[in-house]
Amino acid sequence: MKALDALAATRGLITMGALQENAKGQDRRIVLLGTGADFWPIFSASPEYNDPDPDPLDRWSMRVMQDLMKQTGASEIAFPFGGPPYAPFLRWAEATGHAWPSPVGMLIHSHAGLMISLRGALIFDGQKATPPPPGISPCKSCKDIPCRSACPVGALKGDGGYDVAACHAYLDTPDGQDCLTQGCKARRVCPVSIRFGRNPEQSAFHMKAFHPR
Repeated sequence: MKALDALAATRGLITMGALQENAKGQDRRIVLLGTGADFWPIFSASPEYNDPDPDPLDRWSMRVMQDLMKQTGASEIAFPFGGPPYAPFLRWAEATGHAWPSPVGMLIHSHAGLMISLRGALIFDGQKATPPPPGISPCKSCKDIPCRSACPVGALKGDGGYDVAACHAYLDTPDGQDCLTQGCKARRVCPVSIRFGRNPEQSAFHMKAFHPR
């Protein structure tokens, strides 16, 4: 895993956990990769980001994951986009023992917090993953749970779902420019997210994709 960590780091990616599955009697190890603290300078200098074609991040992810597949000997790659059908990334993430549902519904990662951004998975046939440790969600020890009250319009309702219309409407207001340019407030106030850090330009990029004008 250390060799893969080093290769991923050169692309601004980090390993976000691994799991083992058995498909049709064949063991396989699935390693999830997501954006790390060094991702934005690398991606924003890429040809995909700087050309006029749509979906630059998805195209960048496909190119980088294909390179990593060749370098690591992985037999397959999977992406959280491009469906339907979609690969079960949420289930995979929880199965790694490093991600859990948060009080506001979205997944929280042990290292990235609510800034989790999965870009792909490398799949190694015939390999067994190290069983994940019995992880405990950082939400269990979070005293104030600031994510619950951070959204100015209460759009994130946990088990009650996500009021997408209210979120979009707020982003069209002057007050909503903070979320639009800095990123979702609920994600930003998470103590784990704060320690992880993220370039505000990356958050603005994601928000623009979510709320194009």
